[in-house]
Amino acid sequence: MTRENLKNTSENKQVRLEIKNLYKSFGVTKAVQDVSFDIFGGEIHALVGENGSGKSTLVSMLTGIYQKDSGHFILDGEEIDPANQVEANAKGVSIIVQELGTLSGLSVAENIFLGNENRFVKNGIKNTGKMNKEANDLLKKYGFTHIHATDAIDRYDFENRKLVEIVKATYFNPKVVVVDETTTALSQTGRDELFKHMDRIRAEGNMVIFISHDLPEVIEHSDRISVLRDGVYINTVSSNEIDEDDLKQLMVGRELSDHYYREDYDEKVSNEVVLSVKDVSVPNQIQNINFELHKGEILGFGGLSGSGMHEIGKAVFGASYDRTGEVKLADDTEITDIPTAIKHSIAYTSKDRDTESIVLNQSIVDNICMPSLDEIRGKGLLTNRKMIKFGSPFAELISVKMANIKQFVSELSGGNKQKVVLARWIGKDSDILVLDSPTRGIDIKVKQDIYALMDEMRKKNKSIILISEELMELIGMCDRILIMKNGEINGEVQRDIDLDENKLISMMI
Repeated sequence: MTRENLKNTSENKQVRLEIKNLYKSFGVTKAVQDVSFDIFGGEIHALVGENGSGKSTLVSMLTGIYQKDSGHFILDGEEIDPANQVEANAKGVSIIVQELGTLSGLSVAENIFLGNENRFVKNGIKNTGKMNKEANDLLKKYGFTHIHATDAIDRYDFENRKLVEIVKATYFNPKVVVVDETTTALSQTGRDELFKHMDRIRAEGNMVIFISHDLPEVIEHSDRISVLRDGVYINTVSSNEIDEDDLKQLMVGRELSDHYYREDYDEKVSNEVVLSVKDVSVPNQIQNINFELHKGEILGFGGLSGSGMHEIGKAVFGASYDRTGEVKLADDTEITDIPTAIKHSIAYTSKDRDTESIVLNQSIVDNICMPSLDEIRGKGLLTNRKMIKFGSPFAELISVKMANIKQFVSELSGGNKQKVVLARWIGKDSDILVLDSPTRGIDIKVKQDIYALMDEMRKKNKSIILISEELMELIGMCDRILIMKNGEINGEVQRDIDLDENKLISMMI
C-alpha cells in the first residue's frame, strides 16, 4: 500500500493500534504525559520530536522494555501490556533499536530466534541443524545471502548485524514493527534495504512506527507523522501535506535558524602540525594511511560503509588492534594506546556509543568525570562533592535533559547519551578531538548546538577530526575533507562555498 492509497486511514480496519492516556515518569522526570493517538494498518507512521521528547520511551513501553505507569495500548481491540520483548513479540509487536540489538557470543541463527528457541526443541533436545536451516532460508529470502546462520554474530560488522536484526524483528509477520533511530547506524545501502522491508510490511497491511531525526527521510518514507514535545502529544499530520520547516516548528515550538554550519570560507588554517599519521594500517580495515592535522583545523573523513573511515578514529586514539605505523604529536610523543592518548589531551567519541563511549550503568556525573579524575582529585581525596561540582557545569552547558546529574546514563534518550559523551571531553578540555558520527541520533536543535560548539573549539585552536557519513555535515563544518575508499585515502578537497555532495560521492564510488 502506497501513501496515495492511504486516502482515509480511519477506514483501514485490518490492524489498529490505539494509544490512550499514556503516562511514564523516571523519578521527577515526566517522560510521557497523557499521550493519545491512533496508528492504522497499512501505514508507516513516523514519530518525531527533540531528544527527550518521549519517543523512545513510548515505544519502549509498547515493546516491553519499560513498564508504563498508566494508560493503554489496544491492538486490534485487545489490550496489550507486555512485560518484556519476548511477550511483546508473542502479541505481534517487535522493535529494531538504534544501538546493537544482537548478542555477542551467539550465532546468527541463535540471535534470529532468541526467545523462541523452543520451537526447535523436542523431548528436551534442541535441533540446531533445523534452526540453522530455517535461519539460512530466511536470510536467503531477505536477500542477505552473504550472512550465514552458523557464523558467530561477532564476525559481522555493525551494519550487517543490523540486517540480522531486520530478520529477527520481522520474520514472524508482526502486526507492529518499531524502527527506532535505526537508519542513523546504516549506510545508504543499508537504509535502502530497511526501507524496502518497511514498504513490504505496509503492503501486507501491517504497520511500521518509524522514529528518525532525519526529517527529509521521515517525510519521504512515512504516511503520517505524530509529533511529541517534552513528553506531550502535539499533533498528527499527513506527510504529503507538511514540509521540513513546519515540522521543525511543531517539534520545537518555535522557528529555527537555517544557519546550521560555519559561514566562513576564507579563513586560513594554521601551518602548525599538531598530529601526524604515517603509514598506518590495520589488517582488513585500512592500509598506508598518511595525513597531518593542523592547529585549529576541522579535518573531515568521509566514505561509504566499510571504507575504513571509522577505523581512522580508533587508530589515532590508540584503540585499534594490530595497528602498525606511527601516530605522533608535535612533540614527537607516539600514541600507541588509549591511556597515552588521554594523558596527552586527545579525546575520542565512538560511533558505537553504548558499547564504546559511555558506561550505561553509571551515573551522568561518573561518565563526565571519568577521564578527568586526577584533575578533580587534586592533592586530596576524590569525593562525590568534587565530582558533582566539576561535572554539573558541563552537563548544563550542553543541556543534558536529566532528572539530576546522579541519574544513570542508561535511562537517557540516545541524544542525551551523546550529550554526556561530549560533555565528558569538553570537561577534559582536550586539544585534539576525534569525533566519529557525533550527531548520530541527535535532534535538529542539538545539532545546531554541537556545530556551534565545534566552531567555538576551532576558534580556540582546538583541532578536530570529524568522521561522518553525512556529507553536508562534512561540507558545512570542515576545513579539509579526506575521502576513504577500500581502506585507503582516495581523495582530498578543501573548504569551498561551491563544494557539493556530488564531488565527494564521485571519490567514494
